[in-house]
Amino acid sequence: MYSGALFGVISRIILQPEVAEDILQETFIKIWKSADNYDSTKGRLFTWMMNIARNLAIDKLRSKDFKNANKNQDIENNVDFIDAQKEVTFNADAIGLKDMVTSLKPEFNLVLDMVYFKGYTHVEAAEELDLPLGTVKTRIRMAIMELRKNFN
Repeated sequence: MYSGALFGVISRIILQPEVAEDILQETFIKIWKSADNYDSTKGRLFTWMMNIARNLAIDKLRSKDFKNANKNQDIENNVDFIDAQKEVTFNADAIGLKDMVTSLKPEFNLVLDMVYFKGYTHVEAAEELDLPLGTVKTRIRMAIMELRKNFN
């Protein structure tokens, strides 16, 4: 039931489909092993699962072995990789999420995209946008608060 949405989030961060599938499997294993840690008073099950998937994908993206493996690919793998990127599994329009995010102020939209979909840390986003770290964190918090209004 959740695999499509979780895979969509993972594949936006990890662009190689095989690695994204491995991360999805690791996500479900971690969900299974840490199910006792879920607290319904802190948020929805789907949000908790999505955070686990996103965090595992970002951890993989930042890992040293992943960075080194991406440096040494032959041309045929890259051609297949580019072709595979034309197929998108995640469809945020199904729940209108894309419209909700694009309806936010542009500065909120930009920061959310960098941090949640491109895997930037808050510090990296602040450096990239040439903004103070506190401003980036405030914009993320404000954007999430605006999005929550649409779901509650």
